[in-house]
Amino acid sequence: MAKQKALRPAMKTAVKKRSGAKAAARSSARKAVKAKARTVAPKKPVRPKQRIAISHHREEDFKADGLRAYAKYRDLGIADATHGLAQAHVIRLQGPCNPAEVSKLHYHDVEFQMVYVLKGWVKTYMDGQGETLMKQGSAWTQPPKIKHMILDYSDDVELLEVILPAEFKTVELKA
Repeated sequence: MAKQKALRPAMKTAVKKRSGAKAAARSSARKAVKAKARTVAPKKPVRPKQRIAISHHREEDFKADGLRAYAKYRDLGIADATHGLAQAHVIRLQGPCNPAEVSKLHYHDVEFQMVYVLKGWVKTYMDGQGETLMKQGSAWTQPPKIKHMILDYSDDVELLEVILPAEFKTVELKA
């Protein structure tokens, strides 16, 4: 019995030493995993330095070579200045509105899209939002790939549109 009592403190010490060794090993393993995660993390691609873009209003800058045949676009130089990170333009929708040409359900494969009504009004449909009349001073964002369409607009409407990235795909859908 005396031998067993003498062995107990020695066994406890041995167990403590082993569990202490295991804890130290686990701690070292965790540190190694964390260090590896830090060194393996992908780095953001380095973009060229952005330039200043200045665009003054000139009527001759409105071109009918954009996404929509019924619109004229004035590029604001943002795509070039940001090396494709973003695009901004003023859009003039040509009146009168022809719903057969204009009202086509579609979405844009973008990361961000914002529209601000500079002049006139536009009636839109957005999935989950329904129909909305946007007037001069109205602004809205369109989440990536949201289904939407223009329903009607005034003959004098002008919109400021900002999109990321500058190059994107538009997908027309069957209504």
